[in-house]
Amino acid sequence: MKKILLTVVLGIAAGAWAQNTTQPAQGQSAAPPTGSTNPPTGSVNPPTGSVNPPTSQAAAPATQAAAPVIKDPAEYNAYVAAIQQTDANAKISGLEAFLTQYPNSVMKNQALEVLMGAYQQGGNAKKTMETATKLVTADACSVRALALLAYFDRVMAQGGDPNATQLLADGKKYGQQGLDCLPKITDPDITKNGPQMTAIFHAAIGISELQDKNAADAAKDLRIAVDANPTDFSVVYPLALAYLGQTPPDYQNGIWFAARAAAAAPAAAEPQIEKYARSQYVKFHAGDDGWADVLAAAKANGAQVPIKPAPTPAEQAHKMVTDTAPDKMDFATWEFVLTNGAQADQDAVWNVVKGKPVQMNGTIISTTPTEFQIAGSSDDIDAKKADITLKFETAIPAKMIPKDGASFDFQGEPAAYTPNPFMMTMEKGTLLRAAAPAKKPVVHHKPAASQ
Repeated sequence: MKKILLTVVLGIAAGAWAQNTTQPAQGQSAAPPTGSTNPPTGSVNPPTGSVNPPTSQAAAPATQAAAPVIKDPAEYNAYVAAIQQTDANAKISGLEAFLTQYPNSVMKNQALEVLMGAYQQGGNAKKTMETATKLVTADACSVRALALLAYFDRVMAQGGDPNATQLLADGKKYGQQGLDCLPKITDPDITKNGPQMTAIFHAAIGISELQDKNAADAAKDLRIAVDANPTDFSVVYPLALAYLGQTPPDYQNGIWFAARAAAAAPAAAEPQIEKYARSQYVKFHAGDDGWADVLAAAKANGAQVPIKPAPTPAEQAHKMVTDTAPDKMDFATWEFVLTNGAQADQDAVWNVVKGKPVQMNGTIISTTPTEFQIAGSSDDIDAKKADITLKFETAIPAKMIPKDGASFDFQGEPAAYTPNPFMMTMEKGTLLRAAAPAKKPVVHHKPAASQ
């Protein structure tokens, strides 16, 4: 699987650990100024749920508004000593000790945020999430923590964690909480990353909705995530499934993002994903012509291309008329054109065959001495449904009337038809010699309605 770029979600937490710290005097604000971070690209592998976030480096500190003041000298010294540690393990130990000794400190939230970043910086995902959970409990709108929780819960669930159901539910909760909080945030170091955070939150919500079979809402949320991360297989493929899982399926978007997923898939999964995408294309388009162009555009990460749906029955009928002369068509083709074709195409066939003697084979559905109900097309033979009324000018002797279900040869002259349900009336009926069941004619099935 291609690695996901996680510059924001990794940096927003690790930045707290890497901030430059200003040592306050006793009784002054002990909060370090917020530093803007510029972390290197991080990577995760969603299928396995493993995460390997890189460390972040801090830029010059930014100015911060007035922060809480530590009044107790011992508490002040413990906090300053912890955050000024340059060794990661020493920083973690110091902050854990501070939070244990001063659980109600005015600096609790900032200490948790720095601790969360330190754990994340060290690659300890479990402790990162535990600390993020504590921070969200203390500060419901700590969007840095919410982004980490929403992301890691989603990734671990997609990676096959046995607690995937609960992780997805939690990820959705944190994602919605993050979306609700973002408009309230004024910190410029957070708001500048708003769009990427928004994508993280929507991804967590969308994957959960897809798991709950809410395909329509999942497509809306995942589309936001994919627009922000168009090569991230872990959201592109679910988006394709969300579009195709709707009722009716959204084939235009579903096929395109299935093709995009094939392009973004890891090498081992690419053939299977591409096969699936192609099958959906053929299902919608009624053929694989043009598929190579769609796949090439998707692999080039180009703009979405429209996919032509399967031809309508009327379009198919018109093609039949333009490709084959009516007197060369079989009965099933006549039936298809006269049932589905535009009036001009129906007329093109009917004006040729009307009143002309036709010899063919059919199956008896029911009889009277002067009129036979016959199934002439393969579909109607299988359905035991009459599509021809053959009329005789003189009564047929009882001993010559075929039994119901028998196959026989006859001649008649088309005189009238009704298109739906289809019935062709043939006059001047004539029985030809009895015959074994003839080879079924070429069948033109009515195609499934285009989506």
